[in-house]
Amino acid sequence: NILLLSQIKLPPMMEIITAEQLMEYLGDYILDAKPKEISEIQRVNYEQNMSDAMAILHKLQTGLDVNVKFTGVRVFEYTPECIVFDLLDIPLYHGWLVDPQVADIVKAVGNCSYNQLVEKIISCKQSDNSELVSEGFVAEQFLNNTATQLTYHGLCELTSAVQEGELCVFFRNNHFSTMTKYKGQLYLLVTDQGFLTEEKVVWESLHNVDGDGNFCDSEFHLRPPSDPETVYRGQQDQIDQDYLMALSLQQEQQNQEINWEQIPEGISDLELAKKLQEEEDRRASQYYQEQEQAAAQVQQVQGAASPASGRQSGSNERKRKEPREKEREKEKNSCVLL
Repeated sequence: NILLLSQIKLPPMMEIITAEQLMEYLGDYILDAKPKEISEIQRVNYEQNMSDAMAILHKLQTGLDVNVKFTGVRVFEYTPECIVFDLLDIPLYHGWLVDPQVADIVKAVGNCSYNQLVEKIISCKQSDNSELVSEGFVAEQFLNNTATQLTYHGLCELTSAVQEGELCVFFRNNHFSTMTKYKGQLYLLVTDQGFLTEEKVVWESLHNVDGDGNFCDSEFHLRPPSDPETVYRGQQDQIDQDYLMALSLQQEQQNQEINWEQIPEGISDLELAKKLQEEEDRRASQYYQEQEQAAAQVQQVQGAASPASGRQSGSNERKRKEPREKEREKEKNSCVLL
């Protein structure tokens, strides 16, 4: 979306484009963006980065693996996927920051990325050191209290960091959004399916952590949706798709532990998502059982100590949604240009 608003031009009157066509446009743009006047060492490095980016370009159809750090709006743990943003010269932001004035949270979170913090919480809960147990509890409370993945401190830092008129990517809740700044206010490009027929609704303001922004047209004038009920149903459909995508990304990180040979060929995306969910539920159940056994042993040794609470509830507590399978199959390999 950022490149369409700034660099890439599609043929006139094109309303629908396949994922394959879009990948071709992106690949061509990366090749054309190669600097002309660079040294030999810079050329070798650039070509290596370009090769790495091409190798993971297909992931743009489902999602990229980025891992935030809680110390700055531009701070992410390095992953190969970050190369795509660098090569395309697209700024990547998030707003999930720790307030530096809250000393206990600053100490508990430290310089950890999200993945590292989750591992730290589990490790602290299993420790016999009361200080570490307390630190793990504080870190877990931070994650629970900022489940929207945006804090007011982060929002203030975002507003300060993003330049007026800048087009950038905003990462939140495992989702990428196109963001810009107009007259000191942040706006997100509206792309949910529910707004497909809302031609005048283009931007949504980002002014609080609750997500209830104001809708605007292309000139940033207030423009409420004409049919809120249709918008709501479309947003629910988008949640269904995002849920299946999140399951897919989560399972990709754990694919070494699953025997893929046992999965039948020709399985649908929805059936696969259900199987992945069942596997995650099994893992969570096993983890909680181990935690309860460990807590019981601690109680026997220490007498009156109460068991530590389990880790933050995961996908086993998420509501399973049943997206409309036929529509999903139809929309799987194409997207609508807004």
